[in-house]
Amino acid sequence: MFFRSSFSRRDSILLMLGALLTHFLTIIHHHSFSDTDIDINTHVQHIHDVLWREDASPELQIPSIPLQAIHGDLPHTSIVHHAPGWTLFRNLYMSNGTLFLLSSNRSFPEFRLMISSGIHMVNTPENAALSEPTLQHMNYITPLEARKRWGGTKNRVWTVEGNTLLVNEPSQFLGHFYHLVAELFFGVQAFWYGAFSAVSAVDAHSAKFTHPAPPALDRVIFAHSDGNGWRDHPGFNAYFMRAAYPSLAIEDKQEWEDRIAATSGLSVDRAWHFPLVLLSDRSASHRGALCGSQTQRIASEAWEYMREKSRLTPLEIKVGGWWEPIRASVLKFSGLDVVRKDRDDLPMPDKVVITYVSRQGTSRRRLTDEAHDSLVTALEELVERKKDEGWELNVMQAERMSKDAQVHAAARTTILLGVHGNGLTHLLFMPPTKVSTVIEIFYPGGFAHDYHWTTRALGMSHVAVWNDTYYTHPNEPDIDYPEGFQGDYIPVHGPTVARMIEDRIAQRL
Repeated sequence: MFFRSSFSRRDSILLMLGALLTHFLTIIHHHSFSDTDIDINTHVQHIHDVLWREDASPELQIPSIPLQAIHGDLPHTSIVHHAPGWTLFRNLYMSNGTLFLLSSNRSFPEFRLMISSGIHMVNTPENAALSEPTLQHMNYITPLEARKRWGGTKNRVWTVEGNTLLVNEPSQFLGHFYHLVAELFFGVQAFWYGAFSAVSAVDAHSAKFTHPAPPALDRVIFAHSDGNGWRDHPGFNAYFMRAAYPSLAIEDKQEWEDRIAATSGLSVDRAWHFPLVLLSDRSASHRGALCGSQTQRIASEAWEYMREKSRLTPLEIKVGGWWEPIRASVLKFSGLDVVRKDRDDLPMPDKVVITYVSRQGTSRRRLTDEAHDSLVTALEELVERKKDEGWELNVMQAERMSKDAQVHAAARTTILLGVHGNGLTHLLFMPPTKVSTVIEIFYPGGFAHDYHWTTRALGMSHVAVWNDTYYTHPNEPDIDYPEGFQGDYIPVHGPTVARMIEDRIAQRL
């Protein structure tokens, strides 16, 4: 394209008229629509390092009002609740991929306990160093800096209305039924439910299943995972998401990258404003003392924080009441009627149902054929002895069942047992009773906290079995993954398991 090197007299006049008209329209527009603009305070405020304190303002759902209708300064960032890897923010901002805390001070937790770089996790010092956040991942911005960057005649800050869950981890673990549902969303429910819990003194001594529901989550953003990354091969993750959160909008890294691209341009910067957002970060959770050195379960940081704050009462934990809204939603989605009565203690089950999740159709973490046959025979003999009491045995091979049928089986189960594996995640849908128990079979010498911690967080009992030996809380084995842990030659002594179940139902164990 070529440009003339000089202007004619006519060109000069037109340019002058255009400039005058633009200036005139700008003045009219400013006075006509000033009630929809945001006035940003330009007073310079100094930053001070102070101790972090929670936002003590009433914990009500923030109205969905477009930011362009808010008068005065941009809302400052505050934290409602925080545990390592779990941070509930009011008024968080994002521009060009950076999460900004808009504040006149720096009274916030360490960034590394809130966020990481979001890279694939490997247990090496080099990877740990690379996962540390930089100022590109999270940063402070003062009101003056925000005005300079995003202000002007028209402000360039746009609200993402509603309540958001921002998941800052790669797809590495998301594509597993246990890790997505029994870790991530288990922790989300504990933190979200606890954050909006207002348990009275009466509630603290009653098994409440009708606790007021917290405000709904409107969207989840998987910032580092595409649509396939959070889905598991059997399809249970997608089933759970639609069953537990039927109205939840799901954005993945493509949409997040679109949001990033929309905030930066050649001439202007923009920002997205999140009125209420729960930031979850797996690496940040592992920097916490509980997850990092004791449980290795990210949900434990969220659950333990809310327990210590008395946001999850001892009785709510005992009966799993804080998880009941999710459990009930999934059961209803599967076609079941759900009726739960408030009571002062857990009931005995109407019927004892033993569900053995068999992994004999898989290539790893399975019993020897002899051990499997011995276990089934011992369980059948136990149920035969208890037939007058109505005991029932179900041998469940999940890969041959519909998802609805799997949920139906779990919803009737009193004793869930099987080799360490994904099928035990169905413990999330078991009914709470005095004797609800998960029996997890390990290769002798092996142990992991996955289902052990999750079971106990719901107030149920967990038993770890090494062939003919078993362990219960507080005498669990140390974590270990010996050769054979993932093998297809795991032993178990069926009569020992049957006797253990009988003792558990009789409350001798």
